[in-house]
Amino acid sequence: MTRLPDAARDAEGRSGGAAASLEKIAEDKGIKYFLISYVDLFGALRAKLVPAQAIGEMQKAGAGFAGFATWLDMTPADSDMFAIPDPASLIQLPWKPEIGWLASDLFMDGQPVAQAPRTVLRQQIAAAAALGLDMKTGVECEYFLTSADGKAISDASDTAEKPCYDQAALMRRFDVIKEICDSMLALGWGAYQNDHEDANGQFEMNWNYDAALVTADRHVFFKYMVKSIAEKHGLRATFMPKPFIHLTGSGCHVHISMWKKGKNAFADPKGELGVSALGYSFIGGLIHNADALCALTNPTVNSYKRINAPRTVSGATWAPNTVTYTGNNRTHMIRIPDAGRFECRLADGAANPYLLQAGILAAGLDGIAQGRDPGKRLDINMYTEGHKVKGAKRLPLNLLDALRALERSKVLKDGLGAGFVASYLKLKTEEWNAYSRHLTQWERDTTLDI
Repeated sequence: MTRLPDAARDAEGRSGGAAASLEKIAEDKGIKYFLISYVDLFGALRAKLVPAQAIGEMQKAGAGFAGFATWLDMTPADSDMFAIPDPASLIQLPWKPEIGWLASDLFMDGQPVAQAPRTVLRQQIAAAAALGLDMKTGVECEYFLTSADGKAISDASDTAEKPCYDQAALMRRFDVIKEICDSMLALGWGAYQNDHEDANGQFEMNWNYDAALVTADRHVFFKYMVKSIAEKHGLRATFMPKPFIHLTGSGCHVHISMWKKGKNAFADPKGELGVSALGYSFIGGLIHNADALCALTNPTVNSYKRINAPRTVSGATWAPNTVTYTGNNRTHMIRIPDAGRFECRLADGAANPYLLQAGILAAGLDGIAQGRDPGKRLDINMYTEGHKVKGAKRLPLNLLDALRALERSKVLKDGLGAGFVASYLKLKTEEWNAYSRHLTQWERDTTLDI
């Protein structure tokens, strides 16, 4: 079996020195088992449970997987795939401290797996680093707490027309929210607020921004943690973009800044709204590539029931449907709430955490390389006045349109890798075709007697 010195160097680079010994960490922290995990192209979290006594060899050689068995566009004839755990990603489960969770990098025949989401993000981070740049991000992960079968929200009393920030509804789920927030505090993520969101049964929890790979790893773990703790309480947590058609969907807004030599390169006191020319070029890249980017940020059939939704019970979807940017205004795809950063409101809860970061970075780097002009800032209410804007691109109406846009995108193919894009398009097109073969009750109700 091939040893993988590149993986060891990557781990060393993140931890600031020689890769930490997971055997020693297990002994010091009382960890008895490790989850060596990776995320496939559909965003599903895969893992092997490894006893601490075996982690030393796994750290060197990796845990073996059959790549075909998960969504990575492989065949049964392909070689074994090895997941090399990244010691810098280690998280000891706060609710089950005998277990340590590890993000890992995938290798086959001694080479990184090109279509592995964490690999794709690492490559974008390296491309930015070659320019002396380091993207830092924070994510706002909205989710619903539902009944165990997922058919209804978990709190029958949560019925307000405008439930956002509802203190009573928040506190009726205090036990769940507290356990999740306590866990983030114990992990040192800098958790700083929790709230009831705009839909009945919907919540959001915020923690500090960090380097893109750290944020992506934490995003993966956050989804796992929320689901696990909800299950402990007899509930179900879902990040599905639109689980209830009449309620506001679950977004995953990303706050973005770019740093160079320890300074925020998007900040400029002389720039419009305190944003530098580099920052506006990055926004220009997102604007230019938005339709193709949707295939990554909004990756499911259900995603387009959020970004193209009619008015919800609360009065607004809070989701974009047009490719525009603004100042501190939540009706656009991109808003600039403060100097030196901006928020991309496009992505939803189904986004693969690694591909979300990689796609944004690839589009932004294209904007920087090409000096793309984002156009005129719009400060109108896009929900009420958007029809007056001439020439603004609309976001894709469905997943197939987004996949076709990605297929046409030379920028994202070159940036993310043609091999990755081909695999992603193949599997996601198969998913669309499976959906298209599905006969819905609506079709029967409306056409059976025609």
